Amino acid sequence: VQLQASGGGLVQAGDSLRLSCKASGRTFSNYDMGWFRQAPGKKREFVAAIRRSGGVTYYAESVKGRFTISRDNPKNTVYLQINALKPEDTAVYYCAASLDDTNWIAAMAFSYDYWGQGTQVTVSS
Repeated sequence: VQLQASGGGLVQAGDSLRLSCKASGRTFSNYDMGWFRQAPGKKREFVAAIRRSGGVTYYAESVKGRFTISRDNPKNTVYLQINALKPEDTAVYYCAASLDDTNWIAAMAFSYDYWGQGTQVTVSS
């Protein structure tokens, strides 16, 4: 499956953004999906994930209450709504897809088989 992330940009603290990740090539509903981010000089970190059915979501503690992950399977798209943006949210945001539901660990990058190219989010104070 190919993943194309979009929706990033330069925003001010307190603003909101909705990131999108559109999948192509395979049946989107066969994949659990996740969002990760990587800030300059830091390791890639888990942000949020959603089960293939859309019924179960997972979040990093640091983003709970501000980030919302959702998916639209007929549109082959997963979203990440980010509210009340902070300068520390500045990073490249990546979407990822996992085919193996049995062994999938939402917060672990190694659980994902496919990655998008990333979209830059920059938050100014």
